[in-house]
Amino acid sequence: MKPHLRIFTIALMFFYLFLFVSAIAQEKWKFNGVKEGIELYTKLDPNASFKTIKTVLTVDAPLSKIAWVLMDVNRTDEWVYAAKNCKTLKQYSATDLIYYSEVVVPPPFNNRDFAIRITLTQDKSTKQITVLADSKPDFLPEKPGLVRIHQSTGKWLISPMPNGLTRVEYILQVDPGGLIPAWVVNLFATKGPFESFKGLREQIKKKDYDGKKLAGIRD
Repeated sequence: MKPHLRIFTIALMFFYLFLFVSAIAQEKWKFNGVKEGIELYTKLDPNASFKTIKTVLTVDAPLSKIAWVLMDVNRTDEWVYAAKNCKTLKQYSATDLIYYSEVVVPPPFNNRDFAIRITLTQDKSTKQITVLADSKPDFLPEKPGLVRIHQSTGKWLISPMPNGLTRVEYILQVDPGGLIPAWVVNLFATKGPFESFKGLREQIKKKDYDGKKLAGIRD
């Protein structure tokens, strides 16, 4: 093998080794404990400014009901921690939409807001539902007095379990933007997911969601 090809091959091997090691490092979750049946995890992504959060909960509810609650974005301020003024901005279909929400931040810091596109799909064989939530910061003009969240990626995995139970997993990576101290970020990184999942559990129990189903979603 010619010298320049040998150098290129070695460099390529190191490059793929780096990607492999980075992928392993990103898969390591730190278990932060379980409280009231809600599991909390965090991990530090070297490519992100703030920790990624994972929250897990098992509920006694059908897949279709949970899916409906998640897509009923105009009522998310009933259960999502510190959320207000939630409203649909554009509805592409029952399982694809963009919505707006404001996030209440302790004073003297400015509240945040965001526009998020949510898409829901279901695996036909496993029945697992995946909900992706990606920020669309330029979908509407920024509002005076609010800090627009430009980087936010969320993923829900709704998985059927034996005896009619359902596992709900949520992974969130968000940069709140602007100048904000670590204690405020940590507040939302620990209390926020826990309170939201407590709220979700109660939201799912509401009778007006009974019998609700999205087209094409199977239990």
